[in-house]
Amino acid sequence: MGFNSRFWWKWLLASGAISIFLSGLPAMAEDAGNLYNTGYDIGQGQRYFERQCSRCHGFDAKGNDETGAPDLTGRLSRASTNVGIFNILREGIAGTAMLPVAADLPDSQVWQLVAYVDALSIDPTNVNLSGSATSGAMVFTGRGDCDSCHMVSGQGGRLGPDLSRVGERRDPEELMSDLITPHEDVAPRWWTMKITGTDGSYREGLRMNEDSFSLRIMDNDFNLWSYPKTRIESAERVEESTMPSYAQTLTESDLDDLVAYMFSLRKEI
Repeated sequence: MGFNSRFWWKWLLASGAISIFLSGLPAMAEDAGNLYNTGYDIGQGQRYFERQCSRCHGFDAKGNDETGAPDLTGRLSRASTNVGIFNILREGIAGTAMLPVAADLPDSQVWQLVAYVDALSIDPTNVNLSGSATSGAMVFTGRGDCDSCHMVSGQGGRLGPDLSRVGERRDPEELMSDLITPHEDVAPRWWTMKITGTDGSYREGLRMNEDSFSLRIMDNDFNLWSYPKTRIESAERVEESTMPSYAQTLTESDLDDLVAYMFSLRKEI
């Protein structure tokens, strides 16, 4: 018996089989990767991100230490492919504040959001730097004395952010800015608090946690101090970084090498 295409489509419509047939298309789109990855799609994804996602992840997508929203500009810890990002957006992450997108959001818009998130990351193989990562490692532990405050792979201090994977979340331009203008845009986690207790005691340290009832700081000796707010006489908040500027203390070559080293710090694959 010959194949009659008109009869085939009539049978699909009559039997309801077309709905089953079409329901498989999103899965096939996932298997094929992201088909919505043009500049226009990325722009549309950014518009959605700024409306819906920036409340937790920030307009710059660098996350929020206060809410626990992760930085999306580097390597993602829960998804290594576009399909993985798509599934997280559709399903959310159980046990976290990450909720799924609206159920009625078309797959095409979800893929546009995937394209935007994917565009946030930097492929280090496409970045040419003038500095030497090997020389930068020596500056980090030598003239820069960076390891007195920063930890890399479990070695170093705790008075600054862990830099073990800083290359995944900061591009070279941002890293250079961190080195020469460290007081710009300091995250609340790294503010300094100067506390005078009701008993007259005075301490200062990094702002570790704060809520309506208590405040916790860490001093320069890595000691943690917790204060009920009813026992605080005064609290001064210093929103500048404790990190010094290296604009005058390191040479241009040293800075280039240090940037190259920090940009190389990322999760080993």
